[in-house]
Amino acid sequence: MEEQFESYREHLQAMAYRMLGSLTEAEDAVQETWLRLYRSDRSEIENLGGWLTTVTSRICLDMLRSRKARREEFMDESLPEISANSEDRYNPEQEALMADSVGLALLVVLDKLNPSERVAFVLHDVFAVPFSEIAPIVGKSELATRKLASRARQKVRGNESNSQADLDRQCKLVDAFLAAAYAGDFDSLLAVLDPDVVLRDDRETSVRTETRGALALANKVAGRAKAAQVALVDGCIGAIAAPGGKLLYVIQFTIKDGKIAEVDLISDSTHLEQLDLTILGKKMTTYSKKQVDFT
Repeated sequence: MEEQFESYREHLQAMAYRMLGSLTEAEDAVQETWLRLYRSDRSEIENLGGWLTTVTSRICLDMLRSRKARREEFMDESLPEISANSEDRYNPEQEALMADSVGLALLVVLDKLNPSERVAFVLHDVFAVPFSEIAPIVGKSELATRKLASRARQKVRGNESNSQADLDRQCKLVDAFLAAAYAGDFDSLLAVLDPDVVLRDDRETSVRTETRGALALANKVAGRAKAAQVALVDGCIGAIAAPGGKLLYVIQFTIKDGKIAEVDLISDSTHLEQLDLTILGKKMTTYSKKQVDFT
């Protein structure tokens, strides 16, 4: 068992370091994973690598949340008990090598993410862990986890969604998409869509269907429009369909390099309840009057 664990140690430490930004804390997280493995019933572990990744991620998430709580409680105080415990093990050279391998700039940006965003981003974008496996780690639905990673990705790229200028640009882009869909303007649709855009729609079957590619999506939505208002969905640009005040579905947009890269249509009531929805105010009326329905 120890030999098997050691074969994963380097991977787990690299993952934990990106989540925590501290070599000492990363080592602590990996050591705690080993202790939990030692105390566990190994006969119930079907995939050791997946089990270790999940456990380490949950430990890191708890450590990040604890760190955030301490910062809020002792914002102007040092934490001598932490530095005292780690002083003997601190290795500046090793820490510098690890930081250099990750990129100091990335670590600084990652520190601006909330714990769940950081874990979701590192697992998916850095280590290619599927969202279906990340969701139970952060305690959210797969859809909500996907949006966590999307928001984190925007922050890492320096395009935080709460920037007024950026929000204006996103509104204009979505406005153009909705107008083109309503008018059946095929060329204008292609102009705002990423060539590899994907549309996910949960209304047709119990399993969300996907339409991939700008041509396929434009063919699907062109000339079919009614009943949706531009809004913020979990802090990102989206649209809400609520005729007569009854919420039917929500559309989420992921924008990449000035193009619409992902469109998520959500009608499942359980998923809708998990979303934070905000109708854009009067300052956004120029961009919030278009309507669309992909039926």
